[in-house]
Amino acid sequence: MAAVLGVSGTYHDAAAALVIDGRVVVAIQEERLSRVKNDPSLPQQAIAACLDVAGLDGAALDRVVFYEDPYAKLERVLASTLGTFPRAWRQFPRAMAAQLGGKVWVLDQLAELVGVARARVTHVTHHQAHAASAFLSSGYPDAAVLTVDGVGESVSTALWRGSGDALTGLGELHYPHSLGLLYAALTAYLGFEVNDGEYKVMGLAGFGQPRFVDEFAKIIRRDDDGGFELELAYFGHHADPELGFGPALERLLGPRRPPYAPWDLAGSAADRRYADIAATLQRVTEDVLLGLARAARARTGSDALCLAGGVALNAVANARLAREAGFARVFVQPAAGDAGGALGAALLGAIELGDGRPPPMTNAALGLAIDAGGAADLARQLGLTVTPLADPAAEIARRLDDGDLLGVCHGRFEWGPRALGFRSLLASPRDPEVRDKLNRAVKRREPFRPFAPAVLADQVGVYFDGDADDLTPFMTTVRAVRADGLGAVTHVDGTARVQSVTAASSPLLHGVLTALAAAGRPPIVLNTSLNGNGEPIVARAADALGFLLAHPIDGLIVDDVLVTKGAA
Repeated sequence: MAAVLGVSGTYHDAAAALVIDGRVVVAIQEERLSRVKNDPSLPQQAIAACLDVAGLDGAALDRVVFYEDPYAKLERVLASTLGTFPRAWRQFPRAMAAQLGGKVWVLDQLAELVGVARARVTHVTHHQAHAASAFLSSGYPDAAVLTVDGVGESVSTALWRGSGDALTGLGELHYPHSLGLLYAALTAYLGFEVNDGEYKVMGLAGFGQPRFVDEFAKIIRRDDDGGFELELAYFGHHADPELGFGPALERLLGPRRPPYAPWDLAGSAADRRYADIAATLQRVTEDVLLGLARAARARTGSDALCLAGGVALNAVANARLAREAGFARVFVQPAAGDAGGALGAALLGAIELGDGRPPPMTNAALGLAIDAGGAADLARQLGLTVTPLADPAAEIARRLDDGDLLGVCHGRFEWGPRALGFRSLLASPRDPEVRDKLNRAVKRREPFRPFAPAVLADQVGVYFDGDADDLTPFMTTVRAVRADGLGAVTHVDGTARVQSVTAASSPLLHGVLTALAAAGRPPIVLNTSLNGNGEPIVARAADALGFLLAHPIDGLIVDDVLVTKGAA
């Protein structure tokens, strides 16, 4: 039996996860506590919080495991920057300063930060951590495992066979050929921020048509075995990672979209063209992933597929894999990006020390618990009205049915980028004007961004194509909407990113949906994350109250109290 801390960081999405006696006790992304979106730093606050939840100090840990090999990463960065010199002359000093100035010494830094002997601090490889985070959390006894992201040390895509508590590598694709970096380069081309705007591109794609397939055939070449190569003349990530694409891409597709410019998909022919480019990128990404998944099915013979890496957060692509790749079951761990590497590293360390696999992940509430009493006290100090609730779920259901927008903080916050009823903003799913108001006045984001429906798990097939499966609990897939009257949660392409809810996966949200059903309403709510534009999802009571004060919503429920801005 062992206590193992897994850590990711120094690039983006830093996180810490603690596994004790083979069970995941707590997992926290640093941004939730630092309030810095996609915080890349060594996750000091997340580490301290994990230890505090478990009542441990660092010296009690049997192992601290970092999610990648810092020495191999240094080798790749050195080789790639020297290999593209002199084009990379601006990148070279920055890259070397970053690696030699701290990143290569991260294991020593972790030993000092945590207060554990250096001999107990180890590392795994980046894609090994990704693979473990998905397979070991899935509950599948046997599975093909695909890890697809930008780049780890040097690997961008890997195929694994998971069996029992072991992972066996079966094949790899290497930097600079990367599906994640393809998507990142086009994210930057479309005017969004890399490592933050990829999901915006996925939403934008629904407004376009994939009419640039011939142009993309010049950008990425596929082979018969599922592999691919990028035509590097169009890219810049090997010489200028801040932009990710070169002048040749603009000659092929036209000028890049200016960053931060307002969108007008109805009136601007240029913006419609950008939507078509996004749609083509999405289609090509799906095609490549489908080729990889079918090759994985043929290579392993497994009926189950696990996905991890940043590309696995593409819910639209995941839906297509579930339909067409030939697997009976598909699982994506909710923090599939780099944050999830902390979990994979911790699980690998625990298994190495003799502990078994954890139980299947059915609940993502792995963060810190909300302090309802502290929230009520602070709310009164701020002049807000605090009302105790005898039945919070019934009160939420009633108010949502009346058209209220409500923030909800319940229990421990979520692991991963999706709010799943623990730090959520809830609304009625019916009126499309609710979606427009949320985008414009509350979330203050692009008008084409969709919102997700949360629905009772046993009712998924009534309102959407297909029943609940292993993807729906964590919002990692989309489904076609088959019911009318769900305008606020139906994307322009007729789909929705469905969250299936059980009493085990999200107790308060399950209660809300059950109360709606008892009142004769569809057991569905609009569920989006409780955060402002450019901010991480709220974690603590002060964050939630700050959101209430800064945004035009009708109230905030913190466990069993209602906080409002008006008079009681």
